[in-house]
Amino acid sequence: MADTSKLIRYFEASGSGEEARRMLDLAEQVVKGRPYRVADFTSPAGLVIADAIKANYPQLIVKTDGGYEGAERIRIAFVDSDFNGTVDMGIRTLKVNWDPRFRLLTHRDVLGSLMGLGIDRSKFGDVIVQQGGAQIMVDESVADFVIQNFTKIAMVSVSVEAIELSDIAPKEEKIKEVRTTVASLRLDAVASSGFSVSRTKLVSAINAGLLQVNWQPAKGVSQEVKEGDVISMRGRGRMKVEAITGTSRKGRIGVYLKRFM
Repeated sequence: MADTSKLIRYFEASGSGEEARRMLDLAEQVVKGRPYRVADFTSPAGLVIADAIKANYPQLIVKTDGGYEGAERIRIAFVDSDFNGTVDMGIRTLKVNWDPRFRLLTHRDVLGSLMGLGIDRSKFGDVIVQQGGAQIMVDESVADFVIQNFTKIAMVSVSVEAIELSDIAPKEEKIKEVRTTVASLRLDAVASSGFSVSRTKLVSAINAGLLQVNWQPAKGVSQEVKEGDVISMRGRGRMKVEAITGTSRKGRIGVYLKRFM
């Protein structure tokens, strides 16, 4: 019990205490005899919590699924290592259709209208917006409700139908490659270059809690980043530190970034 108490305190300090407690409860249900238990949709940061819990319960296996390969929001299952059956992750895919000639709707429009139905964000996975429609991953417990009640997005009439997971179209993302040099690998320096935001505005954004590193709240402007880190900024998207390319004679550090828009 002492180890799990420390775990909860650690994640409380990073702002993820509530999610850690929910996951710990699911894990303990499996330890007590359930074959598996599945958590709600979460960002990849949830996997950090799940792995920490598994370290305390070696008899558990952690499985993940977001409905399709490369999904950002995922569901996490704690599974008894002796369980040989199929783990039902409870994910359904819905296709939302609208007239593409009427209005170009964005991810924010779709998600905002979904939230307007009064359903918690944890019941929704990725929202893949395409020309004239979108595909959304949902918890099976709310799928029928969404089909029946999701009729408008920003005054645009829409229709919703269930589709198979195998029919999900690949996610389309624009990628901008950024090759730059920075004085240090501090978050404010790297993010300022990658998001094309002034250092002053970037510092204000960090202090306002608008930035995350690997889906965890940024620790501060002086937090150092490394290869493989994912930096996200509310309203600006996210980027990955693809590579640290070396140091120039003047001591500046080369950084190769991929920005997803």
